Amino acid sequence: MTKSIISTDKAPAAIGTYSQAVKVGTTVYLSGQIPLVPETMQMVSDDFTEQTHQVFKNLVSVCQAAGGEIQNMVKVNIFLTDLSNFATVNEVMSQYFNEPYPARAAIGVAQLPKDSQIEIDGILELPSTN
Repeated sequence: MTKSIISTDKAPAAIGTYSQAVKVGTTVYLSGQIPLVPETMQMVSDDFTEQTHQVFKNLVSVCQAAGGEIQNMVKVNIFLTDLSNFATVNEVMSQYFNEPYPARAAIGVAQLPKDSQIEIDGILELPSTN
């Protein structure tokens, strides 16, 4: 098995012992993204909608660094500190994905890194052996 580490400065740097993503064959495993602005490593804002957009922007950057697009994601895991924000997630997600949508899970959690309100990770399947 050959694995490649995916890294880009267009997404937040890892804040722990992990990589932004790991590619094995045509499958890319994306680490969780929180709403940090890559240039400052600070939260984009306290507004949930803005946080959600920033997370998706970060995911887009990592997908592109891996040689794919966010539309190539086949599985998305969404972690929320308040499940009442689920409708907002659906609205924002529809701006980044077209049908067919990826498989998805939404999980309520007590707390996320840096007191983020949302974190998303997932799996990307590249269309070729890039």
